[in-house]
Amino acid sequence: MSTEVKVPTLGESVTEATIGEWLKQPGEAVALDEPIASLETDKVAVEVPSPVAGVMGQQVVAVGDTVNVGAVIATIEAGSAAAAAPATAPKAEAAAPPPAATAPAGEGVDTVTTMSPAVRRLVLEHGLDPTKIQGSGKDGRLTKEDVLAAASAAPAAAPAPAAAPAPASAASGASGRREERVKMTRMRQTIAKRLKSAQDTAAMLTTFNDVDMSAVIATRDKYRESFEKKHGVRLGFMSFFTKAVALAAHDIPAVNARIDGDEIVYHDYLDVSVAVSAPNGLVVPVVRNADSLSFADIEKAIADLGKRAKDGTLTMDDMTGGTFTISNGGVFGGLMSTPIINPPQSAVLGLHRIEDRPVVRGGEIVIRPMMYLALSYDHRLIDGREAVTFLKTIKEAIEDPTRLLIDL
Repeated sequence: MSTEVKVPTLGESVTEATIGEWLKQPGEAVALDEPIASLETDKVAVEVPSPVAGVMGQQVVAVGDTVNVGAVIATIEAGSAAAAAPATAPKAEAAAPPPAATAPAGEGVDTVTTMSPAVRRLVLEHGLDPTKIQGSGKDGRLTKEDVLAAASAAPAAAPAPAAAPAPASAASGASGRREERVKMTRMRQTIAKRLKSAQDTAAMLTTFNDVDMSAVIATRDKYRESFEKKHGVRLGFMSFFTKAVALAAHDIPAVNARIDGDEIVYHDYLDVSVAVSAPNGLVVPVVRNADSLSFADIEKAIADLGKRAKDGTLTMDDMTGGTFTISNGGVFGGLMSTPIINPPQSAVLGLHRIEDRPVVRGGEIVIRPMMYLALSYDHRLIDGREAVTFLKTIKEAIEDPTRLLIDL
């Protein structure tokens, strides 16, 4: 007896998705509600749970196929893994990735290391043993970040075996130079369309300022341990900047507004989209009502969204809405950038790395930890004076955090 596995409801207005990865192969035991496949939608990756316990049966579709909500993608057979015979559809069999690597004898690891095709390519390129890499994804699965971190920690790792098969899409010339064509994920395609649409639609302009981080760094260092002990979360810079944005948006409401046709929609709340890195690309989950949250609540919300982005467990609701975006390129070492607006929002604040630079204070040259700030905004709605004032207010609040407490 077999049970059909169908594409679940993916969220409001989302009708289709792409098969991103099979998490279970034919013949493998499957528990009730255990994820068997990962779907990629326009915004997030969604795991498909098994409706029953049994054995993975036929994979009706292949990785990369587009499927509609309600479509059958696989079957679960009754019985145990030992008694089941693999039943893979010809199409899925041709597209299925090679068997996952297992731990060498004597390592004490007897589970299968599950890897997506992209992660598998990275493992081969860097000549790594996947069973020796600690996975940070869902159920311990390896992510691209895990592999890259392992490669950085072991630069002298042996190259990939010469006998390793090259991807079917790779082409090699007489000189040995290679090219590889990889289909863009649905999320990457959506990111590309949205960013290009923002450039084509908005009259986008960026203004810059720099901020002395001395006061915030001193405050964080002073209260770091007591804050974490009381709230169970680290005190970071994002809560300071989120509070500063809320303060500045109160005085310059256009920055927290949007254009809808020939009308301007103002919000009496601040839902901050926080750009975070996920295995499939940059995503912007939302911290709701950030203007009314405490420092601890903001840090907890950001930490939770960041973890779920890395695990691939963000939901459509997590990604919906947002009235303003904060993007922290500084975590990757970026010195300065011109961030792109996240439609239909009208502005985005870009944060960058902190570095010691000479500045003049009281007529003397001193060294201070400085950060460049960038505000990209839609000039159709926000005037230059408003943008400069908004950024100046943020600078003043960060350089004197007391302003965040007394609303000045």
